[in-house]
Amino acid sequence: MRLLVGTLAVLLAASGCTVARRANDAPPPTMPPTAVIPSVIAPPQAEGLDGTAGAPGPQVCTAITRTLTAKLRITVTAKPNAWNDGGLPAMDLCTLMLEGRAVTIGVSALPSQPDSLNRLMDGAGTVEKLPELGPDALISESRLVFEAGDRAVRVAPAGGIERTTAAGIDRTKSVAIALAARDAVPKNLRPARQADETCQLSNSAAERFVQLQVQLRRDYRVKGALTCIWGTFDATVSIVEAFDQATIPESQRVPPPRFAPLGQPGYYLPEAGELVFRQGRRVVRVSALTNPPREVSLDALTTIVDPMLPLFLR
Repeated sequence: MRLLVGTLAVLLAASGCTVARRANDAPPPTMPPTAVIPSVIAPPQAEGLDGTAGAPGPQVCTAITRTLTAKLRITVTAKPNAWNDGGLPAMDLCTLMLEGRAVTIGVSALPSQPDSLNRLMDGAGTVEKLPELGPDALISESRLVFEAGDRAVRVAPAGGIERTTAAGIDRTKSVAIALAARDAVPKNLRPARQADETCQLSNSAAERFVQLQVQLRRDYRVKGALTCIWGTFDATVSIVEAFDQATIPESQRVPPPRFAPLGQPGYYLPEAGELVFRQGRRVVRVSALTNPPREVSLDALTTIVDPMLPLFLR
């Protein structure tokens, strides 16, 4: 019995000392969560922004249809309107049609920067030089990029370049389109500022995010749905509204996106710098990109769209 009591006393004393030492120890260091940095070039586009119902005004595609029809000896037409992608660099976009095959031409809305062409080729796969269009021009199986005057230009056939698809365009035709566009770009540039008073509600929040006075505005309506874009050489912020969009494609990503406390439903995609939410007939996308990339928090995106929420949530 004495042996048992003595053993218990020793064990309790040892346990008490251990607890005391642990209580006095400094807490183990906590590692901050890894920031998710957006890596995309441009946010996904709302349905309908394909040149059939976009913004009026100067565009390259309508300017080069006759030249290409004569050169390629096929019928080349253009969709009547332009639109924008809100990427970095932000692009003014238009669509050519070559016998039913769509080719999107994008012209940087602000002058090209040293890394613009490389950014436009991000994710394009194997990239090669394209000397026909200048020392910095590049081509891959999905697109080609080059500079025209002080602008970066991207030519992207829907079915790729030299791919064995019905919508694909061969290299010769792709280069011919690019050469015609290069000549037309300087004469068909759009003004840097195209503003809508409704977008002005979020102008201060957008400028706080980009940390500068914005140099680019692209605001317009497509079938009543609002597009607002603010840009600088180093950042782009966009709010894009769509009506009657049946699905939210971002919700199908694997792994699933985070839910956002906004909309029915709402999602936050930190890797894309995007907040997307549905409210009634509306699907609204709020996105932000920076160069060099920095974290785009849910709070930052909510702050940008907050002044316009009464419009979207009514």
